[in-house]
Amino acid sequence: MPRKKEMTASHEGPVRRPFGRSAAVSLFTLGTMRALDHQDQLEPIVARYLAAGGNHFETAPAYGAAQRYLGRALGRLAVPRRSFCVTSKLLPGMGVEEGWCQLQQTLEHLGLQRLDNLAVHGLNRPDHLRWALEGAGAELLERAQRQKLVDQIGFSSHGDPALIERALASGRFGFVSLHLHLFDPRRLPLAAKALAAGLGVMAISPADKGGLLHQPSPELLEDCHPFHPLELAYRVLLARGISTLTVGAARPEDLGWVESLAHRDGPLTAAEQRSLEQLQRRRGERLGASECHQCRACLPCPQEVPIPELLRLRNLAVGHGMVAHARERYGMVGQAGHWFETVAADACRRCQACLPRCPHGLPIPDLLADTHGRLAAPPRRRLWG
Repeated sequence: MPRKKEMTASHEGPVRRPFGRSAAVSLFTLGTMRALDHQDQLEPIVARYLAAGGNHFETAPAYGAAQRYLGRALGRLAVPRRSFCVTSKLLPGMGVEEGWCQLQQTLEHLGLQRLDNLAVHGLNRPDHLRWALEGAGAELLERAQRQKLVDQIGFSSHGDPALIERALASGRFGFVSLHLHLFDPRRLPLAAKALAAGLGVMAISPADKGGLLHQPSPELLEDCHPFHPLELAYRVLLARGISTLTVGAARPEDLGWVESLAHRDGPLTAAEQRSLEQLQRRRGERLGASECHQCRACLPCPQEVPIPELLRLRNLAVGHGMVAHARERYGMVGQAGHWFETVAADACRRCQACLPRCPHGLPIPDLLADTHGRLAAPPRRRLWG
């Protein structure tokens, strides 16, 4: 097939932010896990993303054919290697030779001689961190860098903040990918620490996993007015200095916000601040005295119920009408292994150990029962893996 004309960004001087010890990246990273129906689906998405000034692609062997599709798209579009960066990932726990073969296959699928960034994919448990720092993973990652197949090593994590903090403190990693969302700010202090230490920070799926913000509820649209909820969510993260935000496009049209926000990297405006205050006020009005303030004083639960996380979902469903998102996330409880919470709200045995700890006097067992009644639905499989 004839090679197409080389792609160049249509914007002059696209914004780039430092990303650890590797090349600087655009404010938005194109994730490749949603354009998997066929090869021709991804190519126009890549073309539009590059035209918007983007330069960073995120992929993984666990995303099915994504790496092959991306490699072919970049080749067909004749994108110069110096003009883009690629982050791929390897799942923890594999042996050195298995991991080495998978890395070689990744490079082959992408049509590259080296990766800009290689992440431990889902450093979610203590044994994953040991694998990366002391075990077979350490040998594998060191070998990849020694042979110049990888510029820098990082990790993604859905795990406990204490584990993430230990990983950051190890000094082994140059970047980290975390769930950093307007409606789930728990890991933002970790992101700030990482940035202060010179690491790159990538926000995982702030649109989809951050609240299905591409399909906002009427209440949420009202709460964020005059801004679109997704616009406001993106701007909050960009204003905090997060290096780059992932966007998982399934169609070229999904990149509209990437195009309109590609240069808006400054602090929040007064209007944006007012919208955030309005958002918080209206959530409080709808939830009233039942709002969980996420202080985590209720923990630990004898039944290991993740009370704050489950009541956070209730906050979103009741406070902003984000029922679809809350049900989707709640449906993953116990269905996604170490990637998500494993104990649902109906595991509460009303032992009342949490009640005296809550500084707001919340009737936590009643709220957990309400959460389960509102959000329980047939289990949902993860998008991949």
